[in-house]
Amino acid sequence: VRQNTPVAPAADDIDAQQRLVIPPFVEPHIHLDCVMTAGQPEWNMSGTLFEGIARWSQRKKTVTAEDTRQRALAAIAMLRDNGVQHVRTHIDVTDPSLAALEGMLAVKAEVAHIIDLQIVAFPQEGIESFPGGRELMVRAVEMGADVVGGIPHFENTRDQGVSSVTFLMELAERYGCMVDVHCDETDDPQSRFLEVLAEEARVRGMGAKVTASHTCAMGSYDNAYCYKLFRLLKNSGINFISCPTESIHLQGRFDTWPKRRGVTRVAELDRAGINVCFAQDSIQDPWYPLGNGNILRVLDAGLHICHMMGYEDLQRSLDFITDNSARALCLGDNYGIAEGRPANLLILDAENDYEAVRRQAKVLTSIRHGNIIMQRQPEQISYPA
Repeated sequence: VRQNTPVAPAADDIDAQQRLVIPPFVEPHIHLDCVMTAGQPEWNMSGTLFEGIARWSQRKKTVTAEDTRQRALAAIAMLRDNGVQHVRTHIDVTDPSLAALEGMLAVKAEVAHIIDLQIVAFPQEGIESFPGGRELMVRAVEMGADVVGGIPHFENTRDQGVSSVTFLMELAERYGCMVDVHCDETDDPQSRFLEVLAEEARVRGMGAKVTASHTCAMGSYDNAYCYKLFRLLKNSGINFISCPTESIHLQGRFDTWPKRRGVTRVAELDRAGINVCFAQDSIQDPWYPLGNGNILRVLDAGLHICHMMGYEDLQRSLDFITDNSARALCLGDNYGIAEGRPANLLILDAENDYEAVRRQAKVLTSIRHGNIIMQRQPEQISYPA
């Protein structure tokens, strides 16, 4: 029998003082190449996904590797200060220069001591519908992208959407990459590329490495179709990422009343045993004018929007920005507090999950590979006599 022997504290030991200690927060879906470009050169006045793409297409003409690097570093500092240590970022590769990808690959090495970056080759303007789209995707993967992306609902036709999914899955399988697809980010109930992605993942046995992001159309699917779809989703083993603040802002724009929420069926996916997590998507870009790197803010909004305020949901709510996200990113044994794993952890100014969410608790200490990378004092309020 192993005896637990008290160990005298060392001079540099940290006393958590009964506060909550958890693995680092994970940001599983963000666009670091677009951060801090809102209003450049024009604002997205309609608030739609499609005008956001048009405004970004304008800004993209002035993108350089150094421009991307500077803005990404500023956003990464925000993420660090909010306890995020693992990030998956989508980088637009519908640009023949691939300048943003070049800049982000440099950032990945530069910030490795504070954050792990996974880079998605993301075809913002389509694979089949964009000139040379397939060739750009291949170049991006060969340059060092970790994940293959897609946007089938933005392709010009349904046939092109389907063929784009087939192409990106073949590309990922050929190069041993993960997959993360912007899938059915629309209120259109006839946008059903999710079933195509899930079936491709199922027949290829790649489900654990495949993620469907957004899937907003699922919020408009009828229940009979969803009943059948969930069987396929479960069998495929794919992951889901919802960006609740961004989706509720962009979707429902073509509705009068009642207006749809534009968010996928997070609670239903979770209760069906399918892995699902939350992400913030944007920080001040053409699609979303706010954002500050605080993933707890996104969790709070997601729980409200998705009707997940029950006792059991709140008790395990941090899973949606920690363990579930780590699973989607295939972090495996590189994540979690356990013997033999990297010494990465947070100390929150709260006693438990419920209080952390209710009070939007600050991260007091962020430790990475055993080193403190961020520390702040608990907030104190004083009142005059």
